[in-house]
Amino acid sequence: MPEQSKIIKVLIVDDHPVVRFGLRTMLETEENIQVTGMAGSAKEALLEVQRIQPDVVLMDLRMPEMEGTEAIAELRRIQPDIRILVLTNYEADEDILRALQAGAMGYLLKNTPHEEIVQAVEMVYENKRCVPPNIAQRLLETVGRKELSQRELEVLTLVAMGLSNKEIARSLFISDKTARNHVVSCLTKLGANDRTEAATTAIRRGLIRIAE
Repeated sequence: MPEQSKIIKVLIVDDHPVVRFGLRTMLETEENIQVTGMAGSAKEALLEVQRIQPDVVLMDLRMPEMEGTEAIAELRRIQPDIRILVLTNYEADEDILRALQAGAMGYLLKNTPHEEIVQAVEMVYENKRCVPPNIAQRLLETVGRKELSQRELEVLTLVAMGLSNKEIARSLFISDKTARNHVVSCLTKLGANDRTEAATTAIRRGLIRIAE
């Protein structure tokens, strides 16, 4: 058995019980990892962190009661030296960027192989960032793009809903020319060739969300 000081204490945070227990079973096959707690919500995780003081928090990004990035920031406030590794189904560029900006040390998708999740837990425990190359490349591209204004995000949302420039103008109480200029600016900033590509890119990056 490894020395006690080298055992990595992990708190698993996910609102799906099957996922929590599956991760615990997987991680506890490793001699150097001990799952010392599980939580089904961000608020429960805040209490568990104070109670068990884990080394690493392995958490989903979207859960009830509290938005993921807010939870990450609050966990870091409570225990500044804690390492947070996000394991989620959400891969929009803005979700990834906000999570890392909030203080997460790593970001993995739930289809990541067992061995890579274990390796990621060990890496963040050692205070090393763990972001897969494909996600890291997308982050570089996202940071390099010009930011869209709040008005342009509103226009993009309406574009994604299928509204024409005239309909956008009426909806936002602006002139047809202003609406057209906003659409052109959105296409330029997103590097899109047309309205459909701009809307698709914005949704993929998590810049806008369309109600189902």
